[in-house]
Parts: sequence; structure tokens; C-alpha cells
Amino acid sequence: MRIDLHCHSTASDGTRAPAEVMRRARAAGLDVVALTDHDTFAGHDEARRALPPGLGLVPGLELSCQQQGHSVHLLGYLADPRHPELAAECQAIRSDRVRRGQAMVERLRALGAPVTWEQVAALAQGTVGRPHIARAMVAAGVIGRPEQAFTSDWLAPGGRAYVERYALPPQRAVSLVRAAGGVAVLAHPGLPARGWIIPDELIAALARAGLGGLEVDHPEQDRAQRDRLRALAAGLGLVASGGSDDHGTLTGDRLGCDTIAPEAYEQLMALAANRHEAP
Repeated sequence: MRIDLHCHSTASDGTRAPAEVMRRARAAGLDVVALTDHDTFAGHDEARRALPPGLGLVPGLELSCQQQGHSVHLLGYLADPRHPELAAECQAIRSDRVRRGQAMVERLRALGAPVTWEQVAALAQGTVGRPHIARAMVAAGVIGRPEQAFTSDWLAPGGRAYVERYALPPQRAVSLVRAAGGVAVLAHPGLPARGWIIPDELIAALARAGLGGLEVDHPEQDRAQRDRLRALAAGLGLVASGGSDDHGTLTGDRLGCDTIAPEAYEQLMALAANRHEAP
């Protein structure tokens, strides 16, 4: 079995609609895929309706967290979207993303970049993110490619147009996912945020709080990072997870480029109270 537990759609900052993500997942040879849009469950119904034969869907999301001013992302699988506290926090994060996006557009315009909020809103069919602003900057001729927006000149943390946003403490996010019947995995812990790598001490604290796994196999984590994280996961009793973190054309349509081992997938799904939903 080939299982990819991390991808995005137009429900957040991916460029492919949920239905198209499902079609592409099966075409990429996947047997199971998790749709994990940022701070929203909005794409799941469309994805379920579009499931091709032979493909299973794990409903998930990627929660925005923050530790000491640094971004941390938490993947949650099989959590009940109707859980009141989790739903309220997701709504608060999404609302603040709009405030933040408008503030970044204002800063861009002050810097001479002719980008409008209307352009960004038209690109963001779901949860608003910096990639939508980056695409609007390309359309306005400010930059040539979306990735050029994520520098200190523009939208990178600390950049001229960067604005902080509301996010959850990671321990709180783990507790919410568990309370909603799901299982939590720390996303791409080997990737630096503002030059900051998530410390092992925080990962150990999250494990004590009920974290289920670490995303070890990720296309932007090199072999040395993966080996270190795999050993760390084993030492903490966490499942070594994996996924493509595909965002459609923004990441080169890389569904299935990294996957989780079937036995590790079974262990991870068994940790969820809503495991009857796992394909």
C-alpha cells in the first residue's frame, strides 16, 4: 500500500480542488491519502464524493501553532469537526488569517506593490494564506514566481510585509485533537522557522501531552534529518509518519513523493478514538 498523509487543496493554500486532489492521488498510485488543509475541514465532503475506486480518504487538517514566537504545524487526523472547542479555535485562526492577509496587503501597497485584497480574496477559495498573496504578487508583476515572495524583502517571517497571526500553543492543539477523537502528528519538525528548529525538548513535552507521531518522511527534510527524527520518534514511542505536503502547482504536484509505511499507518490510526473512519 502507498499512503500519503499530508496534502492540501483549494480549501486552504493548495491550487487543486479537493476532487481533483483525489483523482490525482489515485493516478499517482496512492491507496490512501489524507487531506490536511490549514485550519479547516471544508474540503472533506467534496473529497469524499469524488473518491475514485481503490482510494481511501483520511480526513485531517493542519493546525497553526506557535511556540515562543515561532511557527509550529500540527497535523490532526480523524478528529470530529463538530467538536465545539476545536471548531471554535479553527474559526478564530481562520478569521485572524483574514485580518493578517489584509494587513500584509496594506504593507505591500505601502512598499509600492500594486496588490489588492480583492485579488487575494479571489485566489483564496478557502482559508487565506501567504501563498495566495504570493500568487497575487505574481499576477501584479511584482515578482516572477510565488516562491520569490518568501524572502525578507516581502513575506518571510521578519520581512517588510510580514504580519504575525493568531495560533495555538502546540500542547493545546494536541489536547484539542485528542479531545475531538483524533490523533496528532507534528508536521515537518526538521524544517527551520526563522532559523529555529523545533527542539527535542518540546517534542518530548508534546509526546507526554499525547502526540501520536512525527512527520519523518517529508520532501524537504534530507536524509540526515530523517534519520535523526526516526531515531527520536522511536525513543519517544511516536509513530514515524510521512507525506508529500503537496500544494498542487505551488510544489510541483508531488503527491505520493513521500509516504508512510503501512504498518506505521496502522499504528497511527489505531491511536484515534474515531479509528472506525480510517480506511
